[in-house]
Order: sequence, then C-alpha cells, then structure tokens
Amino acid sequence: KFLFSGLKQCKYCIVRSLLKMILTFSSPSIKTFHGTLRLCLPGLRSMKHDITRTSLMKQLHSTSLLRSADLVSVYDAGGVRKITLNNPRKRNVLSFAMLQELEAQFKESDAETSVRCVVLCSSGPVFSSGHDLKELKIDSGDTAKIQEIFSLCTRVMTSMRRLSVPVIAQVNGLAAAAGCQLVATCDIVLATDKSSFSLPGSTFGLFCSTPGIAVARCVPQKTSAYMLMTGNTINAQEALTSGLVSKVVPEEKLQEETDRVTSAIVAKSRSVLALGKKFYYRQIQMGIEEAYAEGEQVMLHNLQYCDSQEGINAFADKRKPHWEHTDRKV
Repeated sequence: KFLFSGLKQCKYCIVRSLLKMILTFSSPSIKTFHGTLRLCLPGLRSMKHDITRTSLMKQLHSTSLLRSADLVSVYDAGGVRKITLNNPRKRNVLSFAMLQELEAQFKESDAETSVRCVVLCSSGPVFSSGHDLKELKIDSGDTAKIQEIFSLCTRVMTSMRRLSVPVIAQVNGLAAAAGCQLVATCDIVLATDKSSFSLPGSTFGLFCSTPGIAVARCVPQKTSAYMLMTGNTINAQEALTSGLVSKVVPEEKLQEETDRVTSAIVAKSRSVLALGKKFYYRQIQMGIEEAYAEGEQVMLHNLQYCDSQEGINAFADKRKPHWEHTDRKV
C-alpha cells in the first residue's frame, strides 16, 4: 500500500515490474501471491486506476509471468522457469494429477525457446513423498488404472532427460520413493543440509523397483541396494558422497546457490547445451570406443553451429558472445 500510494504517475508497466520483483525475490506460493494482490489493489484503486484483481491476473497470465494450477505453480524470470510442487498438505505426493501437471509443464518448457533452464522445487517441509499409495489400491483385480499411473510416471521421468534444457532440483526436505526418483532424474541436484533421501517402498510391501532405476544410475550399486533393501534414509552428506546430490549448502544459502548455477547456465547457448545434454546421457550407455567414435562426430556437428563459431570468435576477441540459441549452421 505504501509503495503504490507514493506512485503519483503509476503506469501499468510499473505495477507489473513490482509484482515481478516480488515473484523473483520471494518465490511465493500462489496463495501468498494472491494475498499480495489483495494488499496492492486498494492503493491502485485510490489512485483511480481501473485495475481489478481479475484484470491484473489476466495480464500476468498473458505475459507468462505467472501461471498456476492446483498442484503445480510456475513462473518465469530471466530465462529460468521455476516449477513448484504445491501440495504440501499431502507431502507433495506424485498423484496421477500431479504427474499430469509435470508432464505438461516439461513439454511446454521444451517447446518455449525463451526457457533456458528449469528449477524443480517444492513448498513445505517435504520435497515429495512419492506415489499416492491410495491410488495404488487394486479394486477387484483391475490393474489398468495403476498401470496408467506407472506409465505416466515413466513418461515424466524420461521427458526430463529428453528436455533440451538442464533441470535443477532444489531440495530442502525429504525426497522419498518416486520423489527420490524425481530428484535422481534431474541433471543437477542442489540440496540443503536438512535434506534426506529414501526408497522405503519395501516397508509398505511395495519394492521401489521403478524409483530404483533412476537412483541406481546415480549412486554406487551397494548404496542403491542398501536404500532399496532396508528402506533406510540417507542424509544430505551421504547423498553427496554417493553422487545422488551435486552440492549441499546451508538452508539459508540454497536460493543463492541456485541463482549462481542458473546464471551460469543461462549465459550459455541453449542449442549447444541441448546437443551436449543429449549426447551426455546417450554416451553413458555406450562402450568407451563407441562413445569416443560418436563423440568425435558430435563435436564436429557442434562446430558447425553458428553459436559455436560465435563463441570461438568472442573468446579470441575477448568479448561476450551473442548467442542465437538455435542450431543454425554456418
């Protein structure tokens, strides 16, 4: 109210800029953001601006500054798309509806060239507790719906790997079962020292077979076997040592570290990172000779990108490169 009452010549762009600033620095939930709107609108109306909550939200949606759903909230800032699991009351379970939202958001993020990296985070003290066990009850021997849930989960995980831009998990809490699978599937994982990770399915009579696929590809065999067969939780430092996590920071430094990583990614060519990410995961499955043979061809292909030659020229000229973010060739 104070800010808006002092703006004698307030224009719509100023309002939008202030709201964008609120989004960027406070990372609010949808509920919190709507509360902010309620505080702002009286001041705007007192200045005789014809702005309502509905019209303001419509403007924000049309500019992709803020989008919301019941279970997932999304907003963009500086090429970074932040996708927040937004069901803390149910420990951010990966219900069928939640998985549908994630699949749609990843597909959209891949298609929008303005998105240069995705940050996956959560609201509440639990990153995600995994599948909604209530959805996994078999009714009269009919497993078709459950098969659909598992197939959807697989599509979500594989779509993250196929996504053209890096996906960063921002973890501050427990990631369990399919929630741990979600973390393990991300390209980079930043976690607080309060975070923990587990594959506890066997405790409930359902072995974490599919979550184990992602985790076993990140950590040593003995570590994944320990997690799967005991259901015991490992802490953030153990996750870092085993390779499940990229970096561990104090809780108060998590956003700062995330910003540092995303800034480094956004400074790169989107098309070059897309090419590199695709080959990186493909070569891991190859023998070393096959990987080198294909790697040579990928490097040659990469050098034909306009962005590649621009980067080399910029280095020689001691200036910042001006990326096209396309795979256009010279």
